[in-house]
Amino acid sequence: MNNIININNKKLPRLLLATTNAGKQRELRSLLKNCPIQIVVPSDLGIAIEVPETGFSYDENASIKAQAFLDASGIAVVSDDTGLEVDALNGAPGLHSARYSNLPFATDVDRRAKLLDALKGIPQPWTARFRCTVAVAAPGREIQLFRGTVEGVIINRESGDHGFGYDRLFWIPEAGKTMADLTLEEKNTFSHRAVAVKKAIPYILKILSE
Repeated sequence: MNNIININNKKLPRLLLATTNAGKQRELRSLLKNCPIQIVVPSDLGIAIEVPETGFSYDENASIKAQAFLDASGIAVVSDDTGLEVDALNGAPGLHSARYSNLPFATDVDRRAKLLDALKGIPQPWTARFRCTVAVAAPGREIQLFRGTVEGVIINRESGDHGFGYDRLFWIPEAGKTMADLTLEEKNTFSHRAVAVKKAIPYILKILSE
């Protein structure tokens, strides 16, 4: 599949965001907006696949997703796997953050509710961190991994209208706000995903320029 798209007579290399999560797509687009590339998402290419996250680490899950979307598209791909690790819960929900609730068709609200329920009776502060691994895959190349972490504290009430997932419960002392209180621009300064993607950008630009 041709990796070049012509826009206004200027050819730009394409990069596929290997996610259907609208929140992640928005963050990744913002982080990559100054790069001379054309961002595409699975729906742009008619790709509709579900990739089981069967890995035993964020690295493995990010790699699995990147390879699956590379195989489906034939163009360069960026994927990520992210988890919230709460010390009082021995690192849970961790790898299972997106599947933490057992409810069918569970929402972010359900997952946040389960997290707070699990923390009931445990003394605060509930220290925690978000971890992210970004995987970059391209035809004929080994998958490259880039990692980011942000430290914080889980609070017992939701705050903020931005972000997704557990953002409304994750307080960042350095910012003096929850992740969901941050604007997208602010989040791109503090977030685990931003740290990982910024590390990945030089490699992405290198492979797409060759």
